[in-house]
Amino acid sequence: MVGGVGNRGVVSTASYEARAYGVRSAMSTREARARCPHAAYLSGRFDAYRSTSAAVMALLRSCSPLVEPLSLDEAFVDLEQAGLPDLEVPTVTAFAEDLRRRVHEVTGGLTGSVGVASSKFLAKVASDLDKPDGLVVVAPGTELDLLRPMHVRVIPGVGPATVERLRRIGVSTVADLQQVGEDELVRVLGKASGTALHRLAFAQDDRPVVPEREAKSVSVEDTYENDLADLRLMQSLLARQAAEVARRLRGNGLSGRTVSIKVRLYDFTTLSRSTTLPSPTDDPALITRLAHQLLDGVDTSGGVRLLGVGVSGLADWVQDELFATGAPTDGSDISDAAGEPDAAAPASAAAAVDPARDPTPDAAPDPATGGYRPGMDVVHDEHGRGWVWGAGRGVVTVRFETALTPPGPVRSFAVDDPALVRWRHPEPDEPADPAEPTQPAEPAASTRVERHPPG
Repeated sequence: MVGGVGNRGVVSTASYEARAYGVRSAMSTREARARCPHAAYLSGRFDAYRSTSAAVMALLRSCSPLVEPLSLDEAFVDLEQAGLPDLEVPTVTAFAEDLRRRVHEVTGGLTGSVGVASSKFLAKVASDLDKPDGLVVVAPGTELDLLRPMHVRVIPGVGPATVERLRRIGVSTVADLQQVGEDELVRVLGKASGTALHRLAFAQDDRPVVPEREAKSVSVEDTYENDLADLRLMQSLLARQAAEVARRLRGNGLSGRTVSIKVRLYDFTTLSRSTTLPSPTDDPALITRLAHQLLDGVDTSGGVRLLGVGVSGLADWVQDELFATGAPTDGSDISDAAGEPDAAAPASAAAAVDPARDPTPDAAPDPATGGYRPGMDVVHDEHGRGWVWGAGRGVVTVRFETALTPPGPVRSFAVDDPALVRWRHPEPDEPADPAEPTQPAEPAASTRVERHPPG
């Protein structure tokens, strides 16, 4: 299991063996440990994920100029632009098999599942049918036969609330959905959702593969092991988060008008506050000042378990002279949600500039662990590279092996041993995306890379 390993951690992903015990993404680590106490619980290796993702995306772009990333480990590829001799089933099947082999090579042994179909919707469905390390090609003319027996949840955007509304009108499978008229779906779900659902039920999806997707917001948030009660500490943490948001904005040539904070209280009540500037900014001092002002309007006396800062209303320009005296143009926007799970919603490529952020707060390391976490990559002057098995009481235990070496020895060190340091993957130089297409392109392949915990 990979995710937060503390009492308030959240599962990011789990191996298929752990899933058999009911462990799943977004579950609290506490519940995961109760369901599967004998599993290995490791923290995320975000540098490794970014480096591997860049290698896979570069491979995909070498196959076709039109690649649309969905997340770090999944993307659409337009095969019509891949230079294949034709788009017949044997040709695209051979291409997909070779792609899986090449993913295995460039990642040092990770597997990938590939789905090939005449549209993005069906390619995504196909990529999920035979995981892990699977390949499904949906032959033209067989799309409806594939969809009919599936539950309506297979359609993007159909969540628990929509499932319940459809159940009330006797719909549970795509076959049931195909028997319902578009007018009835619009009455039950609204015009936009009803129309879109009716089209997808009949495999009608003409969306093109778009290589560049507009970022909507940049945000940073952290969940803390113990409730925060010190206002000065909260302000300090917000300042660090604001600085990180500003760094990402500048790194991507962006700025934003709306600054927001997210506060989850001790009782899981989640509050958001936002304010909008007359012009966009990427100034960390201004973002910090506004975040502090927004926090002043929140009653934090009972304790805070999560803090976050975000900037939205993005633009690719900044008007610096306004910021010395810039003031919000409207009042704070307030929303409360009780009982929200202690996890952030997964960020897609369209919703965040960098969804793979190491969630560890930038704070002084715990002297008992020295800041080491299970699964962290480290390097020792004598033993070389390895990864942390566990840390506590001033001791860190390391297994000295990597994905490219056989199982190695296990050694323990003092957490302040100068010969042992964290090892970071080199930052990849990812190529720029090509220009957007002007026409829809088909067929599409959806590629997903599976990650597994070390050891």
